[in-house]
Amino acid sequence: MINKLITTHRETLIQFLKFGTIGVIGFVFDTALVYFGVDVLGFSHTGAGFFSFPFVATFTWVGNRLFTFANAPRGNRRKQWMRFLMVCGIGLVFNRGTYALLVNLVPLVYEHLFLGLIAGTAAGMFFNFFASKKLVFR
Repeated sequence: MINKLITTHRETLIQFLKFGTIGVIGFVFDTALVYFGVDVLGFSHTGAGFFSFPFVATFTWVGNRLFTFANAPRGNRRKQWMRFLMVCGIGLVFNRGTYALLVNLVPLVYEHLFLGLIAGTAAGMFFNFFASKKLVFR
């Protein structure tokens, strides 16, 4: 049964793993920007989480365009980037919503922001992958 599932959805599974790879790199970039926002720019923990979004979304769009969905039709870059930002904006509700909730309610997460970033990333990842596959890189 598992072999049939893998065979049937092989391309999607490979894309999901590639998407996750770009996501891990994006997560490192995101974490660095959040700490930069807090420590250097003086943003609140929640504000720093929102500050990093456009930078990380653009970085992951490029990575997914070139790596994850390299075989997808190229189309107009600006329109594709805008669709990706819209998808990520919706995913942001899951991602940063989880992050903000945990940072503001769990003292351990407030002290260790990366824990909230991990939880938020996981919450938004599945939505972002399937929406990107169906709406952005088609």
